[in-house]
Amino acid sequence: MSVREKSVAGVAVPDTRIAVEATELVRDTAPELIYHHSRRVYWFGSLQGRNRGLSFDPELLYVGAMFHDLGLGERFRDSGRRFEVDSADEARRFLQSRGVPEDSVRRVWTAIALHTTPGIPEFMEPEVALVTAGVEYDVLGIGFDDISDEERAEVVALHPRPNFKQRILRAFTEGIAPRPETTFGNVKADVLEHFVPGFRRGDFVATIQGSAWPE
Repeated sequence: MSVREKSVAGVAVPDTRIAVEATELVRDTAPELIYHHSRRVYWFGSLQGRNRGLSFDPELLYVGAMFHDLGLGERFRDSGRRFEVDSADEARRFLQSRGVPEDSVRRVWTAIALHTTPGIPEFMEPEVALVTAGVEYDVLGIGFDDISDEERAEVVALHPRPNFKQRILRAFTEGIAPRPETTFGNVKADVLEHFVPGFRRGDFVATIQGSAWPE
């Protein structure tokens, strides 16, 4: 891959050392499914940012998009933590090792950690909001008509999504089934309820009622 990438749908990947190294790391360590999905998240998040008139740092958005699902990988499955936190910590280590300022590191960490927690990121810094917007667009189709057919087709031509719905659900299931307790209170409990026989989601009310407090 050349250092300078072409513009897609009027948006380009930042021409920086950090962006290049993030691309190489994810391409070398993540499955093809996650690599292509993560790249689409960057473009769709950027396009939604343009639509919303948000001013954002493309490099931070790119790193957030590229790292957001790394925690689904096999080496993290015994961590006992939410995969989002594992992903966010990988991004933090990557950025800190390259001398990125802590405020920027925090933005990327937060963007990744909250990308499956709807209703909150949209009110935070643009990079946080737009990682979630890109994920929601590519996975859930939220705001599907906000991006033109032509722009969408251009992104998908570069990073195809054959049978993506079933493949990403399989990746979610494989990444979180070994740590089902981490789905308490988040959307990934839906995945395990559909695809893991015998899974029972945590219940907030039952947890309160069954706590050690006498009343």
